[in-house]
Amino acid sequence: MSRLPLATLPAFREAARTQNLRATAERLHLTHSAVSQQMRLLEQQLGFALFERRGRSLALNAAGAALQYAVEGALTLLDEGVRAASLAAEGKVQTLRISVLPSFAQRWLLPRMARWRERHPAIALDIHATQALVDLQREGFHAAVRSGAGPWRGLEGEQLVTSALVAVGAPARAARLRFGDHEAIAAEPLLGHAEQWTRFLSLCGCRLQAKTVAEFNDFGLLLQAAEQDLGVALASELLAADALQAGRLVRLSPLSLADGRPAPYWFVYPPQHADLPALGALREWLREEMALSRKMLAESGR
Repeated sequence: MSRLPLATLPAFREAARTQNLRATAERLHLTHSAVSQQMRLLEQQLGFALFERRGRSLALNAAGAALQYAVEGALTLLDEGVRAASLAAEGKVQTLRISVLPSFAQRWLLPRMARWRERHPAIALDIHATQALVDLQREGFHAAVRSGAGPWRGLEGEQLVTSALVAVGAPARAARLRFGDHEAIAAEPLLGHAEQWTRFLSLCGCRLQAKTVAEFNDFGLLLQAAEQDLGVALASELLAADALQAGRLVRLSPLSLADGRPAPYWFVYPPQHADLPALGALREWLREEMALSRKMLAESGR
């Protein structure tokens, strides 16, 4: 196959989006004939057609759709590289847009942001906290931290850490309970999902049908309720780590529920961003901070 005429790719991307050569010409500030010539050159070099001509309009064929997918990613990566190079040359900060769960942002990420800024002052994080599963590529995100089993369709990624569920309570409540006294724990106001509490208590042989006084769809709210001594929470060990170390929460049992929510945390990103230096820096920093959290939990006597 002949070498791909790279200069034609921006016009091809726009033609694939608009499926109209005149609209493509207007958007790129070219003449209609110039765009037509670029499309002919591209198809001649490839040796096969990319469009079906329908009068004045175009429609991508299967080959065109396959090439569009690759070209979108490649040109996006080049655009990002040029933008990053320009910012670096001017001494300005570049920005990574990331999507995270609100609980992860509140309980784990934000307390560590000072260390991120100290390590990477030239890379700003634009953090969007949402429980929605956003389309990273369509919405313009570089990456996301997600909780779940995966796989994440159309994305690359790696598992960061698996966080078990542990029983925690405020210091005043913990002082009234003997560590590991699961019958006494079960008698307290329980926060979280009843089904998970039932399975947790079954680990020690307590055959109780747990009843909870409140459920939450966000672990940040659950942990806040426990800190305010509204009851005993069954919560993510990772998200509770800082509160446990600071003494705002106390672990009440040596048991942990490893097969319930939350599922493993993943760092995921569109394939075209895989080689971005800034993304690599964020990925490495997350790994290091997760390792520190695991070490902190181990040293606290988990």
